Amino acid sequence: MYTNIKTDVALPAISQFFQEELRNHRPPSYIWALIAALRIVLMNSIVKFGDTCLRQISRTSMGIAPAPTWATIFYALHKHCILLSKWKSCLLFYKRFIDDTIGIWLPHPNHDIDSALWSALCRDLQLWHGLEWTVSPCTNECNFMDLTLTPTTAGTIETNLFEKNQNLYLYIPPGSAHPKAMINGLIFGNTLRIIRLCSHDDNATCHLSNFKTRLIVKGYSQELLDLIFVNAITHAKAFVSNSNPNPNHDSRNRCNPPVQDTSPKVFLHLKIHAAAWSSDYVGCG
Repeated sequence: MYTNIKTDVALPAISQFFQEELRNHRPPSYIWALIAALRIVLMNSIVKFGDTCLRQISRTSMGIAPAPTWATIFYALHKHCILLSKWKSCLLFYKRFIDDTIGIWLPHPNHDIDSALWSALCRDLQLWHGLEWTVSPCTNECNFMDLTLTPTTAGTIETNLFEKNQNLYLYIPPGSAHPKAMINGLIFGNTLRIIRLCSHDDNATCHLSNFKTRLIVKGYSQELLDLIFVNAITHAKAFVSNSNPNPNHDSRNRCNPPVQDTSPKVFLHLKIHAAAWSSDYVGCG
């Protein structure tokens, strides 16, 4: 999505959005400084191929820091101005994370009218400065990000871990120079993720088994993995159990969240070790 966003179109649109939305919250100098910074970053992105350096003067670079927020705001202008205002009666739910979107479509009782409305919505999605979207057909089950979502007759939504077929599972092998405890963090973190995302224990057990098998293929011993997985599963289940809200708990007794410091700050970045080898030198070794 980033590389399809035209800078000469997005910069004026987002600049106007900032001026309209932030004028009651930030001084004009702040807004203009932000716009100027975006212009500098987006119009002076340097790309290096071997010994050749090129300056990207249009479209959005993949690696720059503001790219995710930039892309989110740019298409949000289309969403709020056209999509939600025009299709509010047909969309019960609509959420987007950069270029992944999920929605709940309210079908029309007449099949022909419903089909025509759906086709019109799909066309409207494409009407924003050349951005093209691939729209999946309406279904009772969908994959969104790393989840498979399935509505139930009880009015709830069941979830399961979704993994793409192209996933290479590039886990760090045991022969790597990483700290030995690295494997603990990998297993504990992914185990918690699997247990939290799976509504049914049998699905979680299946994904955990596949996870362990892939680590064995990478070269880790089963004896080591068995011990870590037992501890990781116990820890994850205890964490999930303690994280679930108690319906009998009075929310008024909860501690108030800490007040965040919103005062302006300047961050100074220093090298950890000025005499250390640079990454370029290490990469050439």
